[in-house]
Amino acid sequence: MLIHGACHCQAVRFTALIDPAQVSVCHCTDCQVLSGAPMRAIVKAAIADFSLQGVVRAYTKTAQSGQRREQVFCPDCGTPLYGCGVQNPDFVVIRLGCVEERAQLPPQRQIWTASTMPWLSDCVAQSGPA
Repeated sequence: MLIHGACHCQAVRFTALIDPAQVSVCHCTDCQVLSGAPMRAIVKAAIADFSLQGVVRAYTKTAQSGQRREQVFCPDCGTPLYGCGVQNPDFVVIRLGCVEERAQLPPQRQIWTASTMPWLSDCVAQSGPA
């Protein structure tokens, strides 16, 4: 499936070919802190299937797995866009929050569930439009 994404200010845009069966929700504490949310929805794309337009910045972090990862974002509005290996990455891990087709990409698995917020399963009430 071809997806299209952009940062909030539209200074950075991308397209990627992804497998919708690979959409995940990550509950690790790094994803919680870096997304400002109790979890982060993600999907992998091969570097060869990923096209980026615009200038980005990156922050290097050491993941809970011990691997060093680049956290790539828009330098103007700060939108998290994707993560990848530090040197010669084979793939990017796209943040679904900036993907136009995100409503069509339900997660197929959850990872790092030991860090899931204990109240998440109780969060069912909707307050209507904001």
